[in-house]
Amino acid sequence: MPEGFAAIRSEHTLPENFSDAVLAEAHEAARDPRLPALDRTDLELITIDPPGARDLDQAMAIERRADGAGYRVWYAIADVAAFVMPGGELDREAHRRVLTYYLPDGRVPLHPAELSEGAASLLPGQERPAVLWCVDVDAHGRRTAVDVRRARVRSRAQLDYPTMERALADGTAPEVISLLRELGGLLEARQTSRGGLILNVPTQDVAAAAEGWRLSYAVERPIERWNAQISLLIGAAAAFIMLEGRIGVLRTLPDPSPVTLRRLRRAARALGMAWPERRGYQQVLNALTPDDPHQAAMLWESMSLLRGAGYTPFDGERPAHPRHAALAIDYAHATAPLRRLIDRYTSVTCLALAAGEEVPDWVRTALPTLPGEMERGDRDSKAVERACVDLAESVVLADRIGEEFTGVVLDLNDRIDWDQNGKPDAGTVMLRDPAVIARLDGHDLPQGTEVRVRLTKVDLTKRKVYFDWIDAE
Repeated sequence: MPEGFAAIRSEHTLPENFSDAVLAEAHEAARDPRLPALDRTDLELITIDPPGARDLDQAMAIERRADGAGYRVWYAIADVAAFVMPGGELDREAHRRVLTYYLPDGRVPLHPAELSEGAASLLPGQERPAVLWCVDVDAHGRRTAVDVRRARVRSRAQLDYPTMERALADGTAPEVISLLRELGGLLEARQTSRGGLILNVPTQDVAAAAEGWRLSYAVERPIERWNAQISLLIGAAAAFIMLEGRIGVLRTLPDPSPVTLRRLRRAARALGMAWPERRGYQQVLNALTPDDPHQAAMLWESMSLLRGAGYTPFDGERPAHPRHAALAIDYAHATAPLRRLIDRYTSVTCLALAAGEEVPDWVRTALPTLPGEMERGDRDSKAVERACVDLAESVVLADRIGEEFTGVVLDLNDRIDWDQNGKPDAGTVMLRDPAVIARLDGHDLPQGTEVRVRLTKVDLTKRKVYFDWIDAE
């Protein structure tokens, strides 16, 4: 497997190391960061991430408002612009990499570790330059006030999801985590009420294990979803500031086409699922669970609603279609500048607009090309992730040719693969164990139904596995 991951890095031309010039500039920046005059080290900020994370982009504090009419969210974001000089070696390298790439055996970071896991990371007990957001939310989850400025901050604690999940269950969670559950749940409910999607689609996770590598299905924990809602709150605030200032880059997604919605309705009928004519697709899909085979198949089909997401730059006029249809809000990437290039530009733009200043020329100049860079990074990241999962599937199943497995038929390739009788000749099957999602050959496949399948071939070179449906008849 390590050799396989190395091959994937090579195939996708992922950079392995930073140049001496980039490392030297990072070292100088880490030695002498620009600390803001505003001191907010009094805030009781915490970070919450997966266990062992070191590139900590965000720290937060949540308070009940003094008037009892809602919440105040303090959200500190690593101020990467305090370390990266426009047009310098770090900046050029970040534009080349665009994103941090995650592979099962390690990361390919956007910035050198001396910054991303050190001087710029919001590690506990360390004074750091930050972009500090203050957002007030009323008792209904509506944003009522927003402010953003540079400040020096100090995180009090580094928390992780599994530990805090247990702490909530046994009643020992700190107040900020209890408030995160309260506010995150409120914001999630508001997202669904305004027509946003919350798709509980399981993803494949590859992790090292004693026996080699393990494939499992991962679904977002509730605490991860609540934390994501706070990030969405800040992204929506950033979009608001940029739209008011008529300059920036939004993350956008068009409304689904009639063709896509008709296809989803056909899939619902085929799966025996009720979908009243006047009921919106959001209401139907948000209620689904991956635990039921038919609903899992419908969730898989619903991923088509997320196709077409992109980045919309604007300077001087508001964009004609600024919304992100799946979120049902105007939204911008803002909260992960250590791992995503565009977030640094969002921070600098919002800081300038909030202060009544001109957006820097280096930001304005980059706006037209940022979308293309980010879309390239998104495509490459998805391709790398898929290649790693394909590798893991082929390695895990290499010695199991001829074995039978239980799985669920997720979808049918009725758009591209038809036999002479006008029926799809292949589909996609999701095995229960191991966590494999692969092509399934066979006619009249029963979509949304549990089936028995037989592994017929494993191609380690192409990282492909092949199954046949065992027809019960």
